[in-house]
Amino acid sequence: MTNTAGSPVKTVTVLGTGVLGSQIAYATAYAGFDVTAYDIDDAALEAAKSRFEGLVRTYEAEVEGAAGGKAAEGLERISYSSDLAQAVADADLVIEAVPESLEIKRETWQKVGAAAPERTIFATNSSTLLPSDFKDATGRPDRFLALHFANRVWVQNTAEVMGTADTDPSVYATVVQFARDIHMVPIEVKKEQPGYVLNSLLVPFLNAGAALWVNGVADVETIDKTWRIATGAPMGPFQIYDVIGMVTPYNIAKASDDPVQQKFAEILKRDFIDQGKLGVASGEGFYSYQG
Repeated sequence: MTNTAGSPVKTVTVLGTGVLGSQIAYATAYAGFDVTAYDIDDAALEAAKSRFEGLVRTYEAEVEGAAGGKAAEGLERISYSSDLAQAVADADLVIEAVPESLEIKRETWQKVGAAAPERTIFATNSSTLLPSDFKDATGRPDRFLALHFANRVWVQNTAEVMGTADTDPSVYATVVQFARDIHMVPIEVKKEQPGYVLNSLLVPFLNAGAALWVNGVADVETIDKTWRIATGAPMGPFQIYDVIGMVTPYNIAKASDDPVQQKFAEILKRDFIDQGKLGVASGEGFYSYQG
C-alpha cells in the first residue's frame, strides 16, 4: 500500500465509471487512497462494480504482487455515489472522466465547483479538449488542470499533467506527485496541447487506419497486420480501437469536419455501438474476444 500520510491528497473522487474512469478509480484505490466512484445512476454504478471486479482479476493475473488478496483489498477502499454533491463533499482531488462533450464537462464542473471544499484540486481526464476550454466553469481555475491517463493503466502507466496559464504551480506539483503515488509515470506537458503528447501521436495514426478502411483501401485485418509486421508494434490501429472502446472514437469522429471521419462515426454507431460491440470490454468489437 502507498503511504499517503505525507501527501495533501488522501481522498479522491472519480467522476464517471466507464472503461477509463473505472481504471483510474481502481488504480487509485489499489495504491492506498480512499476513493469515491461517482456516476449518474445506480445502474451505472452496478456496471462499475462489475468492471472493478474484472480489474481485480486482471491485476491478479498481470500485476506483480497483486495476487494473494492485495488486489481485492483495493475494492474495500472504493465507495459509490450517484449524488454529485455528496461524492465531492470531502474530496482532496476530483478527477473527471465524464463523456467527451464540452457541454457535459462544463455543466459537471459548475456543479462540482459549487459543492467541493475550497482545498479540493480539480483534474480533467479529457482526451481532446483543452482544460482552458472549461476552466472557468470550475469557479477556481487556479486549482484546475488536466491529468490524462492511457487505457490499461496498470501496463500503459503514463499520467500526463497539463496545466493552464491560471494553474497554481503548487497544485501542478501536487498532482505530479499524486501520479507517482498511484504508480504512474508523470508526463509533464509544458504548455497546453490538444491531445497532450500521447494522443498527438496516436490520433493521427488511428485516423489514418480508419481512412484506409472507410475508403476501401484494405480490410481491418490487413491494415493491422501490415502495421504489426512492418514496425514490430504489438497492435494495429483497429486492435487499439477495441482496447479504447468505440464510444470515445465515435464522439471524436462525429465532431470532426472531415467527411471520412463522419462516415467512420456513422459506421461505428450503426454497426458497433448500436449492436453492443464496444470492443474488448464487451467481448467484441472489430475482433471477437469471447472466452
